[in-house]
Amino acid sequence: MSPYFHNVAEFIAMGGHGSYVWSTWLLTLLGIVALVFFSRSQRKATYRDITTQQARQQQRHQRTAKRSG
Repeated sequence: MSPYFHNVAEFIAMGGHGSYVWSTWLLTLLGIVALVFFSRSQRKATYRDITTQQARQQQRHQRTAKRSG
């Protein structure tokens, strides 16, 4: 079996299509990285919202318990 590319320069050139191939890889990688960061920020915001909501519900519960007790 012989390799398709005989050296690194041929591999990077990709038979004349290197700029398309490598720019596509770069855009895909950037999209995945952006998705990871966006997902993490959304997760943090969701946890923060849930914590705030639980704190408000606990305060309401304590106020109603004081009034009835």
